[in-house]
Amino acid sequence: MAEMFSTLKISGAGMAAQNERVRVIAQNIANADTGPTAPGEDPYRRQVITFKNELDKRVGAKVVRVDEVKEDTKSDFILKYQPGHPGADENGYVKMPNINSLIETMDMREATRSYEANLGMFTQTRDMMNKTIDLLR
Repeated sequence: MAEMFSTLKISGAGMAAQNERVRVIAQNIANADTGPTAPGEDPYRRQVITFKNELDKRVGAKVVRVDEVKEDTKSDFILKYQPGHPGADENGYVKMPNINSLIETMDMREATRSYEANLGMFTQTRDMMNKTIDLLR
């Protein structure tokens, strides 16, 4: 029975990590069109999340945890010609966030599938525990 509790903890850690990933992606999508308020300012910068394996001593197994959430400094801002925008430079271009909504949508789908896989494992383990308890009655 202890192994089943370990499985529940591992699946729960996976769901928590994917939940945080979905939060970061939602924040990126919400700020995809957030430009600067003045010329020369930088707009919102895309956030990326990384994970790590961590030994959970209570469970005796490795579980996934969020390592860090940091700004994506590798991709460039997108320049849009909007001469009436308050953040436009002298040539009428505005630096927009380095967010590609298609990539964010695909990341969201992947995170959702990973969450559902962990949830499925959690549900199956819980069902097995209930069946074992029923057999012992």
